Amino acid sequence: MRRSAHPRRTLLVAGAACLATVLGFAPATAAPHPNPGLLPANAVAQIAALQQLKASASATDLKVDSQLLVESKLRTDRSARSNLPKVQSGLKFGAADTVSVDIHTTKTSDALLDAVRKAGGQVKDVSQREATVRADVPLSAVQSLATRDDIKQILTASAAILSSSAAPGRTTDTPDPVSKQTRDAAVEQATRDSLRARVAAAVVSEGDRAHAADTARQQNGVTGVGVKLCAMSDGVASLAASQAKGELPAVDVLPGAEGSGDEGTAMLEILHDVAPGASLGFATAYNTDAEFADHIRKLRSVEHCDVIVDDVFYFDEPVFQDGPIAQAVNDVTADGALYFSSAGNEGNVGDGTSGHWEGNYVDSGQTIGRFAGGANNFAAATGGAVQVLEPLSAGSAGVVTTLKWNDPIGAATDDYDLYLLDANGNVVSFSQNPQTGTQDPYERVGTTAGNQRLAIVKFKGDNKYLSLSALRGRFVDSGALKAYVTTGETGGHSSAKDAFSVAAAPAAAAFGRPLEAGDPPNPAGPFPGVFSASSKIERFSSDGPRKIFFNADGSPAGANGAPVIRQKPDITAADGVSTSVPGFSPFFGTSAAAPHAAAIAGLILSGNPGMSPADVRQALTATAIDIAAPGVDERTGVGVVQADRVLAYTGASPQPLAAAQAPTVKGPNGSPYVKPGDTATVTLPVYNGGDGTSASTSVVVDSPTAGATIAPRSKRYGTIEAGQTVINSFTLTVPATQRLGVPVVLNVKVTFAGAHSPTTQTFQIPIGQPSPVVQNFAFTGAPAAIPDNSPIGASVSIPVSGVGLASKLTFSIDGSACSTTAGSTTVGLDHTYIGDLTGTLTSPTGATAVLFQRRGAGGHNLCQVVFDDSAAAAFAGVTSANAPFTGSWRPQTALGSLLSDPVDGTWTFKVVDGGAVDVGSIRAVSLHFNGFVA
Repeated sequence: MRRSAHPRRTLLVAGAACLATVLGFAPATAAPHPNPGLLPANAVAQIAALQQLKASASATDLKVDSQLLVESKLRTDRSARSNLPKVQSGLKFGAADTVSVDIHTTKTSDALLDAVRKAGGQVKDVSQREATVRADVPLSAVQSLATRDDIKQILTASAAILSSSAAPGRTTDTPDPVSKQTRDAAVEQATRDSLRARVAAAVVSEGDRAHAADTARQQNGVTGVGVKLCAMSDGVASLAASQAKGELPAVDVLPGAEGSGDEGTAMLEILHDVAPGASLGFATAYNTDAEFADHIRKLRSVEHCDVIVDDVFYFDEPVFQDGPIAQAVNDVTADGALYFSSAGNEGNVGDGTSGHWEGNYVDSGQTIGRFAGGANNFAAATGGAVQVLEPLSAGSAGVVTTLKWNDPIGAATDDYDLYLLDANGNVVSFSQNPQTGTQDPYERVGTTAGNQRLAIVKFKGDNKYLSLSALRGRFVDSGALKAYVTTGETGGHSSAKDAFSVAAAPAAAAFGRPLEAGDPPNPAGPFPGVFSASSKIERFSSDGPRKIFFNADGSPAGANGAPVIRQKPDITAADGVSTSVPGFSPFFGTSAAAPHAAAIAGLILSGNPGMSPADVRQALTATAIDIAAPGVDERTGVGVVQADRVLAYTGASPQPLAAAQAPTVKGPNGSPYVKPGDTATVTLPVYNGGDGTSASTSVVVDSPTAGATIAPRSKRYGTIEAGQTVINSFTLTVPATQRLGVPVVLNVKVTFAGAHSPTTQTFQIPIGQPSPVVQNFAFTGAPAAIPDNSPIGASVSIPVSGVGLASKLTFSIDGSACSTTAGSTTVGLDHTYIGDLTGTLTSPTGATAVLFQRRGAGGHNLCQVVFDDSAAAAFAGVTSANAPFTGSWRPQTALGSLLSDPVDGTWTFKVVDGGAVDVGSIRAVSLHFNGFVA
């Protein structure tokens, strides 16, 4: 008779299992349950043993991740190991038995950070906004830290995965398969090759042709001018190589946010291929989820990005509510930015590649031990035999599986747990964190082999709507076990209401291997043709839609607890394309698709300045090519976006972009200096960097500086063709009362026939002759150790007094004797991999200049280096062969930008290490100021 007809029989089996646990015996093998869909006795006993640990946890223990707690128990309690013979926590340990954790606090504070360090931990990141600390902490110190009142939870560190095609995919907690030494050697080789004029022809994405972007640019005269496109991914380690080869122009990289790896470089090349006139920016999204959210906001507020695109998914992102990353997306889209994100490569039901199930929890009747919890019945919705096990495929080894449910984030009161079993019914991994009203509805385990099974157990609480995902794994029938799959894999910030979630379709050759053994061939793309209605979606592309139960504030999203349905993915774009970046040719996955779509949006904005985000969405939707089920569908959204169709639909046209450039100023008799009371000549160029002709161009120059006059106030510049510059001169009269060192400010407005008109710039005209006398100020403190691979960095302070306004600033990294010796105490900054470092200088007013940013590869030590705006060579051009780095170099950002105000006060030099392994210290640095001749 079937198990479902005899609930009392199941309780008897469970009771026997509990007895075995009490006696310290939980067999590693057991006879299978008469119903193969139910848990065998050994599984029941082992889950009961794990839940006993949870039920007996102290108030402090309940603040600690279950995997951390059980790992400690397995190390110290022989009976726990006997009861759980196959269980592994899945934790990854570093030197000194440290584990990476996220500490959730009531408020971050110096006292808390000091406590982490005193416990032997290394602070890696701090988020004031999210009140979290990422740290590497010795396992033995975790529970003592949890006793602090300001710590709410200590969880295993959140991790993320990129949306490139690799399976199961590299996550943030696994090493980059390409060492930084190998990658930097390739960068330096590419740079040398470019200097020898051996640069190969540009590599262009096949997506440029497949989306008809090449002909669209030619026909419409639109290249992306006037738009800034910004990418977020792992890193841009080969950015210099791509620039040296002519594949990329200048890229604004958020200081300290260079990241590691090269998927970001490949994404930037796609953006530039499709929208070559757009300016570019980048920030890593691959350190912590809190930093990811922070960088999204900074790309909009600091770097002024019009379009942002990412390809990163954090495992702990909520699927039923907008979490912190999605809320950052909401902030920038509310501010007018367009946001594109990869839908993911986790498969879909239509192609039989899904490892996703969601549905209501239904009690199977199989109670676990003496606790209230019961196992979920996956078969309940279909009316089949009771089944509490979800079978994974043979190819699902090493994948992350997540369980989430519809409780609000940070307020989960219903407690569900996730268990991973082998074919013999042994528990091999688990996640059973408590949910008592302040935690997230989230559990995560990693598979250790193929052909394993998942079980969901409710520890306590109400029946909730569940989401179970094996990310890049697959649920498949296995013997008597049936695979239960549903649509709705895609989630997280890609499903934010106003984000564009992007699916992938091949542009050219098919993905080169079966996703799993026995799979049908992968589809090929149309290149050298263009996408059409016969084009196919990638078999690994994630499906939707996405159900949302809660608003960002935790309030219900729909009436009477019903979810709101968001159509995701929104659109489809090309993958399987070429880039010049090693390891990314071909570049498959929704990671490659998202930047194609983002760049097409950039073309729309370039040809239609001021178009609203809603109008851009409507245009993309109205012109997409339907390639799957008729109409909007759960795999491709509205279909493939096409540049030629959407630019024609919007009436895009070439736009001029005339803007004033930096003026040259001469005093009386051609003097390079302008003094109080002088009449000077200001030569002002205007450059048209747009796609169209700037007609009826005129310039108005005003000065808010009291007593300063400009004659004439305005001048006509006439017609300026695209790419051309026109120059005119003005006369500046400086009042005799103007203080030395206080610049005269010029506000320049350029007006022309075009949507970008007018453009405005502000220039500062130095007043006074620089003094040859230099005033020096040195850092006098103890050496400051630079934390390895941490955005926290090391900072030293240099007080300055008695200078006032300065005419020139140089910054030196000093030292008494220069060498490449590791740990040298006679250099100004010792470090065994200068290419890991970003150095910034911040003035007393908070203005910041970047001195150096991830250049120098494996060269050791900075010594007797002077950063000077007038130096002949830029530090950006150094290689490891220059080590130890000495001499004068131009900084990445002009130091003159820090001299608008009096320089007295405290200056800060900060160094951030963005790469693993290598270490060093700040030892001796100085500031040098020139004043003015009286």
